[in-house]
Amino acid sequence: MLNPTFTAPDLTTFTNLDGLGLTAIGQHLSAAKAEILCHVTNPTPWCQTCGAAGIPRDTVTRRLAHEPLGWRPTVLVIKHRRHRCANCQRVWREELSQAVAPRQKISRTGLRWALVGLVCHHLSVSRIAEGLGVTWNTANEAVLAEGQRLLIDDPTRFDGVKVLGVDEHVWRHTRTGDKYVTVIVDLTAVRDGTGTARLIDMVPGRSKAVFKTWLADQEEQWKQGIEVVAMDGFTGFKTAAVEELPHAVEVLDPFHVVKLGSEALDQTRQRIQREQHGRRGRKDDPLYKCRRTLTTGLSLATEKQKTKLEDLFKEPEYEPVQLVWSVYQKMVDAYRQPKPEVGRWALEQLINEVGTKVPKGLPELKKLGGTLRRRKTDILAYFDHIGSSNGPTEALNGRLEHLRGIALGFKNLAHYIARSLLETGGFRRRLHPQS
Repeated sequence: MLNPTFTAPDLTTFTNLDGLGLTAIGQHLSAAKAEILCHVTNPTPWCQTCGAAGIPRDTVTRRLAHEPLGWRPTVLVIKHRRHRCANCQRVWREELSQAVAPRQKISRTGLRWALVGLVCHHLSVSRIAEGLGVTWNTANEAVLAEGQRLLIDDPTRFDGVKVLGVDEHVWRHTRTGDKYVTVIVDLTAVRDGTGTARLIDMVPGRSKAVFKTWLADQEEQWKQGIEVVAMDGFTGFKTAAVEELPHAVEVLDPFHVVKLGSEALDQTRQRIQREQHGRRGRKDDPLYKCRRTLTTGLSLATEKQKTKLEDLFKEPEYEPVQLVWSVYQKMVDAYRQPKPEVGRWALEQLINEVGTKVPKGLPELKKLGGTLRRRKTDILAYFDHIGSSNGPTEALNGRLEHLRGIALGFKNLAHYIARSLLETGGFRRRLHPQS
């Protein structure tokens, strides 16, 4: 702006008190905090019972934590009068509902700042409490209550969901107590290329009944709008989706399909190792030294890695490992095809071959073939619905793990679910449209 127009300094506007119905009349600044003295802008000295004029009785001071200025805690020192009705003798104070919620210690502007900090800037509650100059419990309870009211309880939160992702998540790593939650994610924006995945709900437990009950609780019109359900290999999620969303397409995530192949390869390698040496692998054993190279995609392997594999497979006792390795490499190559129809054809041929023709002495490959054959429709559906992968759901699980690491003050599962929904529930743009 080349020619800015300046106005007279206004402490009320600068401290965002306009929307709170307060007017700043003084300030006291120190190194620890800033105190803003203010009063109610438009007092109402009328009795709400009989409508008579009130007689000023005395003045009460109330202190509220406010949005920090320059990361220095700011306190609103509000002088508001008490009145007594000359007619019915009722006593009341000047109304502050515009400035603060009932029984709150943080102003509405301060609460908004804290919620934006938590959701948009990923601040910890400890950092928010420090900025507001309040205790951790005060900041945490206020922010969660405001987030629940403003964002989580929004009836339009589930609107527009067409692609659903579901996965389990370990929220507490302890020997006892509830550990698992079912994570339900909206993948519509990922499929359409318009945004990222967003967490829409978390349900205690992990089972068919948990997911089925959650789906049954949703409105029928909403369920009719679900086109795809992306999931891992857990059959409980598959059965629940078939029963509650019979019109939707179930898609088995490529990551979990390839993981099935890598697990079969590792189990085969470990079994051959024990049969050959009667023990687990050690650092000088050929199979153990190649354990990571075996699970590397051949198109990404270096010449040194390829040479190492060629030398390994020259030994006839390692032929079972080579057979499972070749199946694993074909699975990886199918998903890396640039044309979905080519990848679909290649993977379908592999499933038909492994599901019916497995050499004897390869129980791991036989088990893999049975799993691929049972879930063949779900596996191949990925190529017909590109972008409907459960990968973003796994990424959200990683974000939840990070959240669990920084938020050491989780009180219970309900607390954890609320924090997770606020930070990964897609509310960033609603609170901060410029982001």
